[in-house]
Amino acid sequence: MGPMPEASGSGMTDEDDYSTFENKTGLAEDMKFLASMPELCDVTFLVGDTREPVCAVKAVLAARSRVFHKMLYQTPSPQRKKEPPARENKIRLFLKRSSEPLLNLQNAAQQRSGFTQQLAPIQEPQSHQHHTLIIEEFEPDVFRQLIEYIHTGCVTLQPRTLLGVMNAADYYGLDELRRACAGFVQCCITVDTVCALLASAERYIQYKCTKSLVQKVLEFVDEHGNEVLNLGSFTLLPQHVVRLILAREELRADEFTKFQAALMWSKKYCDNNQNTPLKDVIGNFIEYIQFHKIPATVLMQEVNPLGLVPPEIIMNALAYQADPTSVDPRKFSPHRVRRQGRSMSVQSSLDPYGSITTLSSSGSDAGSDQKQNSGSN
Repeated sequence: MGPMPEASGSGMTDEDDYSTFENKTGLAEDMKFLASMPELCDVTFLVGDTREPVCAVKAVLAARSRVFHKMLYQTPSPQRKKEPPARENKIRLFLKRSSEPLLNLQNAAQQRSGFTQQLAPIQEPQSHQHHTLIIEEFEPDVFRQLIEYIHTGCVTLQPRTLLGVMNAADYYGLDELRRACAGFVQCCITVDTVCALLASAERYIQYKCTKSLVQKVLEFVDEHGNEVLNLGSFTLLPQHVVRLILAREELRADEFTKFQAALMWSKKYCDNNQNTPLKDVIGNFIEYIQFHKIPATVLMQEVNPLGLVPPEIIMNALAYQADPTSVDPRKFSPHRVRRQGRSMSVQSSLDPYGSITTLSSSGSDAGSDQKQNSGSN
């Protein structure tokens, strides 16, 4: 703590009788401990497909977020359901069991005192009952970080969960956290994190905060095309995202590297889906590779022997290199993704289940809705 302020003039002022002491770190640690102790909490969220329990204090949530205040103390949102009575959660069961010894001691004391009256069950006020709510919008890791931030004012931002936390902050009206995430985006996009960021975008593609991040990530991919395509984590991307990247006109990558990336992704997919022929999988990417830009020796020694590229494509590429006028150049201009102004969008039904997913990004989304219409993932 710094030195006490000196008195002004000859007399002492009232301010000299006071000093402000802050221990925000200690408070944050205590609040983190509070949220980690189920018996001290009064709401349990069952999060994601695994219904992972995340505990919290309703009063803290309501004080920090108007959305949580409305959810917990006003009309419940139709998107969130109370846990069915038949599935009594472990927290409530623990609280019930931990209170039984105390009740037994009270009964024994009354019997010794000659009292035979039966204790009436204590009716807990509605606002103090332990609630159990299902949260399906966010992953457990993301929601746990959100709850930690609400209770402590601190959270460690990570590329893997950044997009989820940013959208959750926007969803629950935590503007300072959302802005912190948006500020962290620019410095956390690296060759090591770019694929993880794109993969997480798939989970939260319907939220407006995703748009600005996807745009920034794709611009980074354009600038570091060859490096990104050679990453082992490139195989973790959804199929339609791979096609989106390969189709981008601004992508700075040579065509053979694009072919190798498509081959690497396809082999990984076939390892996980062994009944699917490799030729069928890589066939989804062939139209986005301009084979006539691959040197003839590489075409004949590296590409053609694999038997994965249709012979007519190889022949057209070789013919074009020998005499460009002998082949219609439109054959080498596959569908390309072009940005119009500050916005870019691609829609395709490319995933193995045949569903439609929209990846879109825009420079400004100030007037957009909380969620945008999109297909199922």
